[in-house]
Amino acid sequence: MEAQAQGLLETEPLQGRDEDTVTSADFSNMLSEEEKEELKAELVQLEDEITTLRQVLSAKERHLVEIKQKLGMNLMNELKQNFSKSWHDMQTTTAYKKTHETLSHAGQKATAAFSNVGTAISKKFGDMRNSPTFKSFEERVETTVTSLKTKVGGANHGGGSFEEVLSSTAHASAQSAAGGPRRAEEELQC
Repeated sequence: MEAQAQGLLETEPLQGRDEDTVTSADFSNMLSEEEKEELKAELVQLEDEITTLRQVLSAKERHLVEIKQKLGMNLMNELKQNFSKSWHDMQTTTAYKKTHETLSHAGQKATAAFSNVGTAISKKFGDMRNSPTFKSFEERVETTVTSLKTKVGGANHGGGSFEEVLSSTAHASAQSAAGGPRRAEEELQC
């Protein structure tokens, strides 16, 4: 009993467990009717003040919105400004600068690597084109195209380079697709 009396006289703020004890305690039996009426009146007054403060806050928020509208400030502009400021703040951080520097360096290395790969592939294609196998293939294509041109009735160009043969074949195909010489078609039907 003495510990409880001493606890009520302490001037220290209530701790979490003390608050639980206070809220679960029933003090209504310890209060006189007059004290109960005073507390009820104080409760009503506090509730009225809270309601008034909410109304004042609401009015001030409406006034704030009106001022912002008059100044041309809207939610989207504020978001843009906040985003711009945050982006700027982030870019000035050491971590961002280090990350940016690292990624930039990595990008340069990747670009150099892709360039080297492209050069290597081009060299391999060049080597392949100069290989005996490709030369043999090129000669067979030239021979086939020349014999086809002869059978179809086209002029015999007597060979030519691979590019010339492909170009003349493409030209002949374009002419026949566009309704070119009919003589070649007539010879094939015979």
